[in-house]
Amino acid sequence: MKDLEKNTIYDESYDELVISTGANPIMPNIDGYNLPHVFMVRNVVDIQKLNTFVKAPHINDIVVIGGGFIGVEIATNLADSKYQVTLVEASKQIMAPFDYDMAQILHKEMVDHGIHLILNDGIAQISDDHIQLVSGKKVKAQCVVMSIGVRPETTLAKNAGLRIGETGGIWVDHNYRTSDPNVHAVGDAIEVFHRLSHQKTRLALAGPAQRQARAAADDIYGRFHKNTGVIGSSVVEIFSLNTASTGLNEKTATQNGFHYDFVYIIPSDKVGLMPNANPMHFKLIFEVPTGRILGAQAIGKGNVDKRIDVIATMIMMGGTLEDLKELELCYAPLHGTAKDVVNQAALVALNILNGVYQQLPVSKVRELVESNAYILDVRETIEFEEGHLINSVNIPLSQLRNRLDEIPKNQPLYLHCHSSQRSYNALIALKQRGFDNLWNISGSIVGISHYEYYQDLITNRKCILTNYLFV
Repeated sequence: MKDLEKNTIYDESYDELVISTGANPIMPNIDGYNLPHVFMVRNVVDIQKLNTFVKAPHINDIVVIGGGFIGVEIATNLADSKYQVTLVEASKQIMAPFDYDMAQILHKEMVDHGIHLILNDGIAQISDDHIQLVSGKKVKAQCVVMSIGVRPETTLAKNAGLRIGETGGIWVDHNYRTSDPNVHAVGDAIEVFHRLSHQKTRLALAGPAQRQARAAADDIYGRFHKNTGVIGSSVVEIFSLNTASTGLNEKTATQNGFHYDFVYIIPSDKVGLMPNANPMHFKLIFEVPTGRILGAQAIGKGNVDKRIDVIATMIMMGGTLEDLKELELCYAPLHGTAKDVVNQAALVALNILNGVYQQLPVSKVRELVESNAYILDVRETIEFEEGHLINSVNIPLSQLRNRLDEIPKNQPLYLHCHSSQRSYNALIALKQRGFDNLWNISGSIVGISHYEYYQDLITNRKCILTNYLFV
């Protein structure tokens, strides 16, 4: 042990020891990483140093490296403070827990609030007044904040001869004992068991760390502990949007060999008559054919954490779509809807699981447009005129029964409306009239607009919509 006041080293005896050394920010070994205007963020002291520096009169252009939780929160707060912020992320999207289609909503929110977002590019060098990216591009930077991830702080554990796990974190058993039976370890420094993938992983979140600490204390005092594993539930605010996720996304479900499907719905988070009602983008991932719930992502101005907490609870209890459909939740017009977002997601997912109809994700719509597929827009004419897919056909749901002879039966039909509810009704009506090969576009025009917008903006590609519709 070290006495920091006296600057002396001394021995301290113990019966039981708990290691909670956390994690260190990753700092790439590149030219300029140690310049005085380069910061990393691990603790309150780091934040104070950064805050003091950016308040200097000449600081305006700030670059944040990394689009994870910390990087996004830092970029959001700096942009809110009127700095010119560039966020650089080496992968094709920010916020890895979200699927690519959902991340497009976040990309739009970032650029709408003035952040210069650079994806698919990494940092190569830092200079006094700019950074250089792997692509060769230079970005003006009077301050650089490094936030590209963390690695477990295992120096003490290694020096003590403790076992290090396959992920690089400290190995622990189900009671958080290390390879030394008198030493426990908890928090960001350890590797943990993922409840769904059944793989060892690392999870730098405060909630699981708190549970681990309680479990370690219980074990020290001989109390029974049931280790249920982790699923990775998180929430973060990005400007006007609240974003939350839990469990597996499509990428991790695929990596772990799950047979899965998903639904993407955009219901209102409250009764529509309420002045603060807003759409909520909600994606639910489930196992096929069991209907077991695997994960969810929610983005909106309302209480996304409430909905994701429900899904996280269902996952931890081994819940299925049938369980979620029947879940009884609080309702009042100011707080939600009589059929909550999560109930609606379960109903739609059961339709998909049971083969009631087929869905097409927003990621495939551009292919439909470019191949001149038959796309039927069943919104009312006035809605259609406000914005539509460039080659879609408008037959409002209210007129559908009288215009069936205008719809071809010899090719696939792709239906959409504003958010997929009316197009579902139209699809069922057509199915009952003998039409087959019918597809409902998941997310409809609102989902398509969010998915297409950012890529249209940065690539100047041809837009497949006459006008974007976001609400």
